Formats: sequence, C-alpha cells, structure tokens
Amino acid sequence: MSQSIKEAAQLLRKSLSSLYPAAEAAAITDWVIEALSGLSREERLLTPDKLLTDAQQQQLDEWKDQLMAYRPVQYVLGSCMFYGLQLRVSEPVLIPRPETEELVHWCLQALSGNKHAPLRILDIGTGSGCIALALKKNLPAAQVFALDISGAALDIARRNAADNRLDVSFLQWDVLSGRLPGALPQMDVIISNPPYIMPGERESMLPNVTDYEPDTALFVTDNDPLQFYRAISGIAARILAPSGMLFFELHEHFATAVIGFLQSCQWQTLLRNDMQGKARMLRGIRAAS
Repeated sequence: MSQSIKEAAQLLRKSLSSLYPAAEAAAITDWVIEALSGLSREERLLTPDKLLTDAQQQQLDEWKDQLMAYRPVQYVLGSCMFYGLQLRVSEPVLIPRPETEELVHWCLQALSGNKHAPLRILDIGTGSGCIALALKKNLPAAQVFALDISGAALDIARRNAADNRLDVSFLQWDVLSGRLPGALPQMDVIISNPPYIMPGERESMLPNVTDYEPDTALFVTDNDPLQFYRAISGIAARILAPSGMLFFELHEHFATAVIGFLQSCQWQTLLRNDMQGKARMLRGIRAAS
C-alpha cells in the first residue's frame, strides 16, 4: 500500500538519521521527495495526505536502498545544481562542492570587468565540467577549454555542456605526463580543483565518498600533497599570458606549502578562506621578471 507524501518523508528521514546528522538527513529527504513527487516543499505542505503512486513508491524504495548503502544522493538522483546549472553526475565524476562554487565566484569577481572580452580559460581536471561550464555561462565571450584524464568523466562533461547549450572544448589529458596537450593557445586564466587528499586520509573519510567517488579526482598518487600543484603551475608558466591568473582550490592543511612553492617560483599569491573560514582558495599571478 502506498504511503502519503508526508509519511514517506518522515520514514525516509528517520532511516537516514541513522547514517547522517539530523540536518543532513533532512536535506537529503527534502531533495529526494521533491524529485520523486515533482512538488516543492511549499506544495507538499499544502498536500501532505497526497498518496504516492505505485510507481513512485517503487522508485522511493529503490532510492532508499541505495541511500542506506551510503550512495550519495546526487548519484542516486543522477544530478545536482552547481552555480545555477543543472548537471548530470554519476560515479565517474566528483560531486561538485559548495567550496568549488566559491572558487568560481572568486574567479568571476576577478574577471568582472572582462565579461564581454574574448578571454581564454583553461580548467584542468574538469570532472563533470562544473567549473568550465559555470565560467562559460557567465563569460559568454570567453573561449573555454577543459581537460581531464578520464574519458568517462569527459563523456559526462560533454553531455552537461550539451544540456546547458554551452560551447566548451573538452580534451583528454594527463596533467602529470609533463607534456602539453594538443595545440592549446596562450591562456588568460587557468583554474583547477585538483586531487589533493593524501592516501592515508582515506580511513577517516565517510563511505559515501570513499566507496563511490572516483579516487583519481580525490587522491594524490605518491604521498606528495603538492603533486598536482607543481604540475599545473609548470604548465601555467608555459602557456599563461603575462598578466594571466591561476586559481586553485586547496586542502586547508597544505595551503601554506602551496603558497611557499608558488612564491619560490616567482608567483604572487593571494589566499582566500571559504565560508567556513578554511584556507581553501588561492590566486596566483606571475611576478614581473
């Protein structure tokens, strides 16, 4: 027998509370019930006794099983919002985080006087394409390039670009190869949220991350937390315009080390905290020679 929307939400929230903090369980429940019913929270409040159809009940049961196995709700529903864009997400790509939205916002602030300029922007490690697509959406005159080592991730990124009718050039490439991909032009901006988690941190991480999200997007490969920052800054030194900017998302514990490395390579750096007060974003500009 089908439940009412209100009953379904209450039961799902109770189940999820055994896995997640109460606020997170409530947020996941709202997200799932809205996707299931097609009704906003306000609409659900007005129709709490509306029954789920048999198909909706079956779908809810399937989603609940996945959620109780710690599968992230974004993967369960197959999508998420990022900087105003609806994006497809599944296991080949990292789930976009609010901190990455803050990085995009900072980049757009820095480029606010160039909205209609023909900038060239490179996103390294694009995953779902979230950074590249958000920048293209807000800088329509820019030429945006996006690179990733994963062909499966690039397939999703290309679908997200098509869904949102945004023109971004995607290319498969391993940033650690030491070689430049194809014939990339000189860039005005290079931006990246690279892997920065040490393998030893895995044991302290939640299973909804470690069991489902791609290791290649999370972890460095040789216990060097600066591995990707070194590689990307080396690429930037070769193809970034003299007045260009480099933006990084950071691991808060390694922010000082990244700054020290970049400054030793003649980069002028500016650190910014995220909304939680953590050192999570860095901008670099090559010092004049």
